[in-house]
Amino acid sequence: MYDFDLIVLGGGAAGEKGAAQAAYFGKKVALVERQKVLGGAMVNTGTLPSKTLRESALYLSGSRQRGLHGADVALTKRATVDDFLFRLKQVVAAERSRMQKNLAKHGITVVHGTARFVDPHTIDVGGQRLSAAHFLIATGSSPHRPAHFPFDHQYVYDSDEIVDVHTIPERMVVVGGGVIGCEYACLFAALGVKVTVVEARPTPLGFLDGEVVGWLSERMRQLGVDFRMPSEVERCDVAERAVHLTLKGGEALTADIVLVCAGRQANTQELNLPAAGLTAGKRGQLDVDAAFKTAVPHISAAGDVLGFPALASTSMEQARVAAVHLFDLKYKTKVAPLFPYGIYTIPEVSMVGETEEALRKQGVPYVAGVADFAENARGLIIGETGKLKLLFRRDDMALVGAHCLGEGATELIHVALTAMTVGAKADLFIELCFNYPTLSEAYKYATYDALGKRSRA
Repeated sequence: MYDFDLIVLGGGAAGEKGAAQAAYFGKKVALVERQKVLGGAMVNTGTLPSKTLRESALYLSGSRQRGLHGADVALTKRATVDDFLFRLKQVVAAERSRMQKNLAKHGITVVHGTARFVDPHTIDVGGQRLSAAHFLIATGSSPHRPAHFPFDHQYVYDSDEIVDVHTIPERMVVVGGGVIGCEYACLFAALGVKVTVVEARPTPLGFLDGEVVGWLSERMRQLGVDFRMPSEVERCDVAERAVHLTLKGGEALTADIVLVCAGRQANTQELNLPAAGLTAGKRGQLDVDAAFKTAVPHISAAGDVLGFPALASTSMEQARVAAVHLFDLKYKTKVAPLFPYGIYTIPEVSMVGETEEALRKQGVPYVAGVADFAENARGLIIGETGKLKLLFRRDDMALVGAHCLGEGATELIHVALTAMTVGAKADLFIELCFNYPTLSEAYKYATYDALGKRSRA
């Protein structure tokens, strides 16, 4: 009756995994991607590019040397744009190739072009009509562009465009102190750029544990990042070789380039959703139920089109679960309720579970323990001065939150994620034997710190 069992709209993180999940169980699947290349924001403009640029910045700046062999140092030469973008191009090409091979291996038909619904079971792609019993909308998101910024100017970038930066500037203003803004502020500051972050809220990254925000803000200032908080850009004027910003209150800032990080907009505006019986919400986002089904039961959605948490990791899992429910496969029926956040600032920050602020708001008695990497043997070897903070419920010492600041934080947090998933308590970390010397040992000493505070209270 239909051309396909499933048509997936979008070839990014969610699209690839949702298509592969259905094809794995023998479904006939097509994937439609509006760009000429696969990967979406994850591969082409967002997750992988920004993290690759961060590694390039750490390498080019000498930060990776951490004082080894007497080199405590800045750039031995001024990095060029070609230096900066070299590894990025390799990584992006390799990941696009991997995705193409994966889709081909699963027998998935790939169609490039912009899809528009004709009716709830049919789409048009550049004049070609395709029908399916089921659809998965995984079209991702794009940067929100506030109207008072002239994005057509070569020195005003959004967070997708910055991966093709024309020059490494002397001065840069980042508008927005969220995840993307802070990540780019750090990597450019590591290259010696004078960076100013303008944030409307009193602190950056307001969803993080307050103490951790304080630690990170101090490290960012040491890196050379300046903050204007709370403050907003009221006016943006471009000149031949500079951008002039006027903040509310009258302060003026001048920069060589401006990066605007003002949130994301779901890519649903071109889908002709009403023809499918759907209506988008704020910033184009779609509502779904626990099975990731929209108001039209045979159409599901996953990834950035849903809004929060809009992480590549959660998007992949959402799409897999959505495919399972569309075909009632009874295989992977839910996304794990606990998921980690990874923020690739310099240094990295990662968290899972509750913050101190959330526990106080809930009225949950807790105790916090902190281990300093500067007092850890591996930390001393590699010159890492971050911290691990663990939050335990006071009555039974169950782990309810973990927060890590430092290189490798996004890897280390998985120990806490696993422990919390199985309901572990403080005695787990006390009894475990960790490799020595490792940063993972910090779990034991943060736990000792928490137990000591509990006994003294």
